[in-house]
Amino acid sequence: MNKKIISTKLAPAAVGTYSQGVEYQGVIYFSGQIGLEPKTMQMAEGFKGQIKQIMNNIDGLLKSQDLKRDNIIKTSIFVTDLGNFSLVNEAYVEYFSEPYPARSCVQVPALPKGALVEIEVIAGR
Repeated sequence: MNKKIISTKLAPAAVGTYSQGVEYQGVIYFSGQIGLEPKTMQMAEGFKGQIKQIMNNIDGLLKSQDLKRDNIIKTSIFVTDLGNFSLVNEAYVEYFSEPYPARSCVQVPALPKGALVEIEVIAGR
């Protein structure tokens, strides 16, 4: 199997035993991002603040591979409270344009580092 491991300082370092991303046959599977600022590893405040930081982190991952948001095929969004679903939709409109990437959004009991939201993306070249 010919796969490429992605590592960049433009997004937070892995907080566990995983890679920031893996490319296989032109498809890049990026690990989930939480609202950590890459340089300080401090969590952004509030749901909206975390989404903003997450999108900055995703932009950093994409930039490290000479990609843009338009290259995103699918997002998977994990929230600790589905009551924030309308904020997810607001963020989608702010950060993406039509046609939007495919997505799933599920509620989970907890996320790493006490995050309120985590987003992972799959992108293509």
